[in-house]
Amino acid sequence: MPYNEKLADRIRELIAEKEKNVEEKRMFSGMCFMVNDKMCVCLGKGTIMVRLDPDISEEVLEKEGVSPMIMSGKVIKGFVRVDEEVLTTKKKLEHWVGLALSFNKFAKSSPKKSPKPKAPPRKKKPL
Repeated sequence: MPYNEKLADRIRELIAEKEKNVEEKRMFSGMCFMVNDKMCVCLGKGTIMVRLDPDISEEVLEKEGVSPMIMSGKVIKGFVRVDEEVLTTKKKLEHWVGLALSFNKFAKSSPKKSPKPKAPPRKKKPL
């Protein structure tokens, strides 16, 4: 697996203590914890991605082991990556999971994709 299973268990425990509506989805080559149908914390290779209040993004980027979330060459405000090496204690991991869970109450859900309509069956041509 490209992500740390032990770290996934630690995050799973912390989220389960506070939330009931939790779903785990494989995405971004890792595991994402969705809380109330909203992306909350995702694990990747060597990092976790935390969704937090965009207003504190700049402030948290000053902390050790934290970097901006970059997709397609653009910084995604409200998401940061935290290196596994700085998540050595329960208290440190609780801090980041807590930020994600606090913001989750206000975060917008991703719009649901409507299923593609099924194509009508093809009529067979007579031979």
